[in-house]
Amino acid sequence: MTDPMWIWQQPDWPRFTWQAEPLAPLLRACTQAQGRLIGMLGAVGNDTEAQSSLDAMLQNIITSSAIEGEQLNIGSVRSSLAKRLGVSEEGRTTARSEGLAQLLLDATQAHQQPLDLERLYAWHRWLFPNDDSLMARPLLIGALRGDEPMQVVSGRLDRPTVHFEAPPRAVLEQQLADFLVWFESSRSDASLDPLLRAGIAHFWFVTLHPFDDGNGRLTRAITDLALAQGEHQTIRFYAISASILDDRAGYYRILEASQKGPLDITAWLQWFLATLLNSLEQALARIDRVLTKTRFWQTYRGQAFSVEQTKVLNRLLDGGDRGFEAGISAAQYQAVAKVSKATATRHLSDLVAKGCIIRLPGGGRSTRYEVNSAGNVQTKSAP
Repeated sequence: MTDPMWIWQQPDWPRFTWQAEPLAPLLRACTQAQGRLIGMLGAVGNDTEAQSSLDAMLQNIITSSAIEGEQLNIGSVRSSLAKRLGVSEEGRTTARSEGLAQLLLDATQAHQQPLDLERLYAWHRWLFPNDDSLMARPLLIGALRGDEPMQVVSGRLDRPTVHFEAPPRAVLEQQLADFLVWFESSRSDASLDPLLRAGIAHFWFVTLHPFDDGNGRLTRAITDLALAQGEHQTIRFYAISASILDDRAGYYRILEASQKGPLDITAWLQWFLATLLNSLEQALARIDRVLTKTRFWQTYRGQAFSVEQTKVLNRLLDGGDRGFEAGISAAQYQAVAKVSKATATRHLSDLVAKGCIIRLPGGGRSTRYEVNSAGNVQTKSAP
């Protein structure tokens, strides 16, 4: 008898096992990061909270599609999300953006509702609206895939490399029913860590590959649902899809290795938890920047700033891709504020005098400035 080619051919499928010891440090780190994130959110205002949630959800939708090689219209998706979250933004929406927004919000805001086959069918229909111009071939929408083998392949058409083959159609309905029963019953399983449950659900569903197309995006929606159920939070402030996209090649490698391996999925769960931790840490850094920015403007609310100074200070406070991690020079201030060299120098000197920014070590043209995190406000400008 030959060894099983795929994990679902193992005699005890789907009785997954894992080693607790190597997972324990990652579980602790993820749980601690979740706690810090929830604690930090209590310090932001409602408007900031809504905007942060919108940004995270937008990132989740855009990157989940990017994992599959699809580039979405960011403006349309943002407008669809904003409308549903009550954030005042205008923009054109499409059937595609409306469906994607509805899918993510249903998975997260309606996390107490059971996941059954009809709900999955609705998600699939939202993923592929009838007027979706992106469909290159007819798909079975809102229904399970057909009888032909479901394979993940690459390479030449005449000599393809089969990376994975999903369970055949003949057993799919029962296997999917088993998954849905487990997904509901495991919510109340005190012996199963909610984060491990999310990782198992991700791996199990993507291995079943029950639809013609969209299985990866539905898998990540189920992951978001499982995480929301574990946190008892309807608002999302981190995007695990973004961290998956950051290691897209690693994602597919660990899936392929695990789907060809035994029922011990420790390696997959390690990768999943490490990726989740990365997304939580990114969210913590983002919220920390928001809080720092809020505190800064509260500290300096009595000061008078020019429009250009306010613009540059906000860029410095934003950090990340929009900010200046190594500080800002006079030449960069001039470029961002669109002012003359003399005006840039005068503006920077004024900000230093007010205590808003400080000079970093160095001199001459290499002089750089950063926000004064100590917040030592000057009551009047230096002479």
